[in-house]
Amino acid sequence: MSKSAPESVELAAMVCSRVCHDVVNPVGAIINGLEVLDENADASLREVAFDLIRKSATQASAKLQFARLVFGAASSAGATIDLREAEEVTRGFVDSDKIELTWAAYPGAPKKDQVKLLLNLVIIGITCIPRGGSLSVTVTEGDDAPSFLLKMQGRNARVPEDVKAFLTEASHPDVTSHNIQPYYARLIAELAGMKVVIGTPEDDTVTLTARAV
Repeated sequence: MSKSAPESVELAAMVCSRVCHDVVNPVGAIINGLEVLDENADASLREVAFDLIRKSATQASAKLQFARLVFGAASSAGATIDLREAEEVTRGFVDSDKIELTWAAYPGAPKKDQVKLLLNLVIIGITCIPRGGSLSVTVTEGDDAPSFLLKMQGRNARVPEDVKAFLTEASHPDVTSHNIQPYYARLIAELAGMKVVIGTPEDDTVTLTARAV
């Protein structure tokens, strides 16, 4: 275990790698679809290619919009992010064929870093149910900060050990492009003045909560 932290430039590079990793597959699928269109005159194959391009373009757009809120300086002109916008981009990001998402939040606009933490916890929640399942997000209004409750249910649901270390322990593994996201979530939690708590797994269910320190 190590407490080493990347320099700011290295951190930025790792975050960029993470974003690129998320969008490379749908962009690659768009290219494959275009190649099919270039090489085939068969009407049925062209329709399949068009369908692939449409779905992949939608997926790429959803992932980029989500990344803009999670990692970027979205809404930089203001200090808050509307929870309705957060829900919209989250629904676009979550694979509805694999995960059933439920979202319950008060109609407000918390501070930017608080919402960024929430969406980072959504990413972590998805990693907790690699075989699919359900993801429930509840946002409750508070005096200084909202509180978050994420409940993940699915076969063999669990919080990965490196994620536990980054979110809740003083020491953590060396930061790499593969685990940059939970480390980034840790930094955002500190900026937001919030503490993340991992619940005890029970009956293929795990929980993440976050409240003001």
